[in-house]
Amino acid sequence: MSKTLEAAVLEKEGSLRREAVLKGFELTKIYRKGAREVRAVDGVGLRLFKGDFVAVVGPSGAGKSTLLHLLGGLDTPTAGRVELDGRDLYGMREAERARLRNSRIGFVFQFYHLLPEFTALENVILPALIKGDPQREKAIGLLELMGLRDRMGHRPQELSGGESQRVAIARALINDPDILLCDEPTGNLDSKTGEGLTALLIDINERKKVSLMIATHDESIRERADSVIHIKDGKVIS
Repeated sequence: MSKTLEAAVLEKEGSLRREAVLKGFELTKIYRKGAREVRAVDGVGLRLFKGDFVAVVGPSGAGKSTLLHLLGGLDTPTAGRVELDGRDLYGMREAERARLRNSRIGFVFQFYHLLPEFTALENVILPALIKGDPQREKAIGLLELMGLRDRMGHRPQELSGGESQRVAIARALINDPDILLCDEPTGNLDSKTGEGLTALLIDINERKKVSLMIATHDESIRERADSVIHIKDGKVIS
């Protein structure tokens, strides 16, 4: 980890006394296109503490999304490792990693990734159903918290972009994750809707002490984060 990044992470009050819930060590992801090699992520190390709010910023194609996918167990690194509470995510079987990911990490994507054949309520319930506990009442409560009391029976194509993203957040929270990874969550929204969504995510971070990491181009998110990681060409530059 670079000294600059180390200092930024430790600046938050009390960080020296807390154990990081998520750690990345020399993470590298290489894609090959014919004879060409693309290092989407190149030797990145970082730590995320409980209750932290970290913004990951950089130009398009810098490696922000790939980094989140590696940290969340969605994509296998070419080199390096990820530890969740000291356990090596990529040193375990895929089925075990999937169970851990489903219960401990929530994901919010730029393009929502809602299942079109399911209602808003069914989309939220799905991760809990996979876990073996449908949690219908909890899903209803989360959608009410998101201001979607009257939209639960609607399918994704009947929802606005802001509504779809709030459904995605409710889905990410259904299993009470310790970590919430968000990839450009306001990227497809108008500024007013994006501001409301950002406020909602920060409120979740502060009230529930969920560790929040957001990859973003949104300057307002960057300004409100506890710490900021700048990434360019797959490398952390500050």
